[in-house]
Amino acid sequence: MGNVYVRVDDRLIHGQTIVAWCPTLGIQEIIAIDDASASNPMLKSIMTMGVPKNYKTSIVTADEANALLKAGSDSNRLVIVKLPQVLERIREHIPGCRQLILGNMAKRSDTVHKVSGATGIFYLSDQDVALLDSLAAEGVDIVFHQLPNGTKLTWSAFKETL
Repeated sequence: MGNVYVRVDDRLIHGQTIVAWCPTLGIQEIIAIDDASASNPMLKSIMTMGVPKNYKTSIVTADEANALLKAGSDSNRLVIVKLPQVLERIREHIPGCRQLILGNMAKRSDTVHKVSGATGIFYLSDQDVALLDSLAAEGVDIVFHQLPNGTKLTWSAFKETL
């Protein structure tokens, strides 16, 4: 069975995903979860056009992601969601994930927590914090890590910056 890594990054699949995260984590399969993108052929095409063919790539709804994750795989997978709240919808299929990596997330109307990083800013709502706390309590290894060669903070250390 391959490893599953989960990343919260509101850009989903982008250059850093392909040139930094996938090689560092030994990824063979990328699963981007976003209901709006999954239903838009143009967005799917734009997101996948820069992905080398050696990566199996899916842009799916949360329901489709649950089916993929439930089926398992021998490949190392990178699951990417735009917002933490999507994690609630796939929660039953990620408890064994190797690591949940918090990346970039822009300000939203409900965000009240701001963390400045070396390469950007990450915003969380109270609901996001509660969800991540509950995943951490279940044993999920959560880190704030924007780039593989950058500073990595554990969830407990990250929370102290909120």
